[in-house]
Amino acid sequence: MKAYAKANIFLKLIGLDSRKYHLLSSRFILLEEFYDELCLSDEKTQEGFEIISDFRCKDNIIKKAYCLLCDYGYQKKLEELFQNKSLKLIKNIPTGAGLGGGSSDCATFLVMMNEILNLKLSIQELIALSTKLGSDIAFFLSGFKSANVSGCGEIINVFEDEIPNINWIFPQIFCNTSKVYKEFDKKKCDFNLNIKQAKIYENLSTKELLQEYKNTELNDLFTPCVSLYPKMSNYLQNNYFLSGSGSSVFKVDR
Repeated sequence: MKAYAKANIFLKLIGLDSRKYHLLSSRFILLEEFYDELCLSDEKTQEGFEIISDFRCKDNIIKKAYCLLCDYGYQKKLEELFQNKSLKLIKNIPTGAGLGGGSSDCATFLVMMNEILNLKLSIQELIALSTKLGSDIAFFLSGFKSANVSGCGEIINVFEDEIPNINWIFPQIFCNTSKVYKEFDKKKCDFNLNIKQAKIYENLSTKELLQEYKNTELNDLFTPCVSLYPKMSNYLQNNYFLSGSGSSVFKVDR
């Protein structure tokens, strides 16, 4: 099963919630040309749930999703499935690139288990579960190709979009999302102004946004990203747009 990437066309930070998590307003689009792949495999190297992959992650979000499903009453079904099977993950989406690869992998795993084990969970039930794992997962579960996303990433509203052809560059730079947000917090932000700007952006198509606005206007994280990772300055100066907290950048194909 394919786990598609996403891009942020705009990303405005509009406040903090009671937990001091950043509230955002963003346009997410699905990138169907870039994807990881997940499938069941007969290969086993250990007992129980196992992920077979060249990719190694200390705190793997798929394992967290497995444990969450177990906690919600599906442990027996999961243990029976993975007694003789493993989960194979073919990682193609760059990590630390602002493309949501980990969140997409997690969403795809949830959908796979729902289908294979006949858990009969609705999309809304899966989304409710996913909020305990990470915010961006909800978009991938929604099935939308373009959406305005708000809250901490869990509020998804489909958008009838016009998306131009986009050229991508994936710098070999791992951008740590947490560090980029902390860098953003070092400077004062007028959240009220950002709210007003976001309301304008939410009504414009992706094509209009990329034609009418500058890269730093659309993404509040571009400047802090460059502050932390100076090699990214070349892309800012050459009018590339940034997805998420980086490092993936893009331009409209003219």
